[in-house]
Amino acid sequence: MKKVLLNLIKLILFFGIGFGILYLVYQKENAAFHEQCVLDGVPLSECSLPQKLINDFASVNYFWIVTIMLVFTISNISRALRWNMLFHPMKIFPKTINAFLTIMLGYFANLGFPRIGEVIRAGTFAKYENIKMDKVLGTIVVDRVMDVICLLIVIGLALILEYDTMYEFVGPYLKSFFQGKTTLLMILGAVGILSILAVLLFRKALLNSGIGKKITGIFSGFADGIKSVGQLKSPASFVFHTIVIWVCYFLMAYLCFFAFEPTAHLGPVVGLMVFVFGAFGIVIPSPGGLGTYHFLVIACLTMYGISSDDALSYANINFFSLVLGCNVLLGLAALLLLPIINKDYKPITKELETVNV
Repeated sequence: MKKVLLNLIKLILFFGIGFGILYLVYQKENAAFHEQCVLDGVPLSECSLPQKLINDFASVNYFWIVTIMLVFTISNISRALRWNMLFHPMKIFPKTINAFLTIMLGYFANLGFPRIGEVIRAGTFAKYENIKMDKVLGTIVVDRVMDVICLLIVIGLALILEYDTMYEFVGPYLKSFFQGKTTLLMILGAVGILSILAVLLFRKALLNSGIGKKITGIFSGFADGIKSVGQLKSPASFVFHTIVIWVCYFLMAYLCFFAFEPTAHLGPVVGLMVFVFGAFGIVIPSPGGLGTYHFLVIACLTMYGISSDDALSYANINFFSLVLGCNVLLGLAALLLLPIINKDYKPITKELETVNV
């Protein structure tokens, strides 16, 4: 009973954060929309942001929405194939369909409890493929390590291509933070130096502590993850699927421009920026990036001359197409299909020349 209550509190907290941020975003955009109506001479009785959002959804070119959903599916087929490669050195050859459906199930679970999806994914996959849980979790760590590396590369590319634009967005916040905070910065600097000295002096004790072991375990997991790629039978295939995954992620942001007339003129560099900003929004722990995704995507698009209300519409179109059209639909399909597909399935644990799909 206590565990159920705790999970319920967590669920309410995460959804509360997401809806709270989305509500604040909506309130801000609604006020700006009313101000624009006044400037344009439109009566407030005819000035409704919810109605505009409904009209914008009705005007969407759904060919591009279907295309985005297809690209999402392709990205996760590649993710499933890449994930299965990590089991091959252990002489384990899982079914690709099981890998794909458990990934979808993990995304679906994340809508309720952020980050719990990886546990659900690992537990379900371990059950149907009869693999020890620790082995499955180890491969997921490698999978996520590669994602972190790719995200850093994408952020670096965005900085190279659009440094001035990004600084224009971040610069004022940095200036306002550092202005008049000389004393605070000196204190933080002193604390940083003392922390480094403490680590050097008490290195062994810190490494043997619980926190130290967790930190070293994280770095060790990163190192092992990178090394394990070199142990694969076909590292080139692993890299190929990694590229496919991240190109698809970019395309999901970029192709959505063409679905909505106010953003149809934007180019691929803007698509890259929206992808980066949106990725940060999804990383922040709210259900599927609810609220945080909207806030950051709106901030990004307004830098490129898109009105904030149109930016909100774009964010909603992209977010709900992927969350409802993909994560919910494919997540429910995974719940239905996994027991059926694996009813008489006997996992393969010996090396074969081909992999069952």
